[in-house]
Amino acid sequence: MSGKWGGIVAKTVITVNNLKKYYGDTKAVNGISFQLLEGEVLAILGPNGAGKTTTVEMLEGLRKPDSGSIEYFDEKLSPSSDRVKEEIGVQLQSSSFFEYLTVRETLDLFRGLYAKSIPSDDLIAEVSLKEKEKTYTKNLSGGQLQRLAVAVSMVNDPKVVFLDEPTTGLDPQARRMLWETVLSLKKKRKTIVLTTHYMEEAERLADRIIIMDQGNIIARGTVMELVDSIEAENIVSFSIKGEEDIPAEFLAMEGLIHIENRTYSISTKDVERSLGRLFERSKRFDLLLDDVTIRKPNLEDVFITLTGRKLRD
Repeated sequence: MSGKWGGIVAKTVITVNNLKKYYGDTKAVNGISFQLLEGEVLAILGPNGAGKTTTVEMLEGLRKPDSGSIEYFDEKLSPSSDRVKEEIGVQLQSSSFFEYLTVRETLDLFRGLYAKSIPSDDLIAEVSLKEKEKTYTKNLSGGQLQRLAVAVSMVNDPKVVFLDEPTTGLDPQARRMLWETVLSLKKKRKTIVLTTHYMEEAERLADRIIIMDQGNIIARGTVMELVDSIEAENIVSFSIKGEEDIPAEFLAMEGLIHIENRTYSISTKDVERSLGRLFERSKRFDLLLDDVTIRKPNLEDVFITLTGRKLRD
């Protein structure tokens, strides 16, 4: 089976069909279906409890579905098969290494677990840790540890790489260094499944995006397709000063979305009309507006429009 993205016909690497996982009355994953194509980066987004972690764990073979199927490659292999285990690499959200092994020793240790592996020199170069190859892992910074975790996920030269929030807690420079590593893997035609709490990261790295909420896929597509789906030519963002309660009648304003605290946005095709109504209503309710901006919609606007909350909520 094959698919098409970016004008290129690509093989289907993973096929997910009607996948379900329930915990009592909680529908963690509620009958989702999608495909991953060779050489693409798929970002799975969703608020806490959306089902994305459970989905990824089932793809990795760490959790068994209640029903539905996950098939790898043309052979329709299950995630628990020996062949799949040899062909996937996993970077967990939190990784622990032996504190008194160096970067090189850590990679050599994990390389010994697989029938085939990439030389440690190549892995160290790939994640820009040459200057730290003789450093104990306990002395690495957060960003260096994350890059080591990515290198470990690549020791077996996998066809599919799972990156679970790889840049959480990193400073902007370390985050961008790791982005370059991911883009390098993409150039090598690796298929990458990415979960992230950073919209900019998904916009920069992902070819396609799946948005989940309450166990369901509520939207999917490229960044451009998702932005176009909310039919907003402009976003008016603003905050409200003061400590007084905001009247419910004001909050009922058409198109108004609560972002966080006392910050809001309005998706609109008619900026002049929306601004006029906003200023009129703020005056009527004696509210003081601040930081009023007009901009084009982005992925975060899509997410908030579809789920009613920011990704970190």
